Amino acid sequence: MSTPQDIPLAIPEPRQRHVLDNPALASLTGPHARFAERRGRVLRYPVDVSPWQALPDEPDADDWADLAALAGPGAEVPLLGFRGQVPPDWEITFHVAGVQLVDEGMTTAPDPEAVRLGPADVPEMLDLVARTQPGPFQARTVELGTYLGIRRDGALVAMAGERLHPPGWTEISAVCTDPSVRGQGLATRLIRAVAHGIRARGETPFLHTGAGNTGAIRLYESLGFRLRLRTAFMAARAPERLTEGRTVAVS
Repeated sequence: MSTPQDIPLAIPEPRQRHVLDNPALASLTGPHARFAERRGRVLRYPVDVSPWQALPDEPDADDWADLAALAGPGAEVPLLGFRGQVPPDWEITFHVAGVQLVDEGMTTAPDPEAVRLGPADVPEMLDLVARTQPGPFQARTVELGTYLGIRRDGALVAMAGERLHPPGWTEISAVCTDPSVRGQGLATRLIRAVAHGIRARGETPFLHTGAGNTGAIRLYESLGFRLRLRTAFMAARAPERLTEGRTVAVS
């Protein structure tokens, strides 16, 4: 008869990484590789495309030095979903809890009123973003994927589009509606329309929002999204004096 000390202990296997655990890295090493600016193992989008940087899953001191070199002395660096330890010479400047939700059965459909937005629409898109604050949106963010908008009397009053693009997935982002037309279901219609295009490519929509944004979370869950991951949106300031990282730089 076996005694307790004879029974081998069950050692749990480490959790397998999912492509959405580090979506910026998966995007910049996958479908968005054409945008990638690299130093060592650190990648980022051009600053006029997106502020997101991509660290390895377990960054070391060289990686942090490379990130600081890419950003510049004293620069504030957004770190999407980073859950490790920031080096002591970096200052955390922003931290808020977030959630990542994935599509699990949403009904999608094109919208007859939605129009495709492009570079010529960027001034209006930036103006709408400034009024509604949906999150980072730069002058070239429109290049990341399909952006759809709804106009009323010629003015852009609502939009939604595609941002991060890990293999097999596309993030819905920049969902915003002018206060003058809220309550008319425009955001829902645009989310369904953007998701329809994503599904047509054989991919799955996902999105991020703040954990405290309960109204948006209720909307997304009512559409068919489910919580996949509790994450964080944070930013940290690079040290003023930089240490030398790996001497590799490719743009």
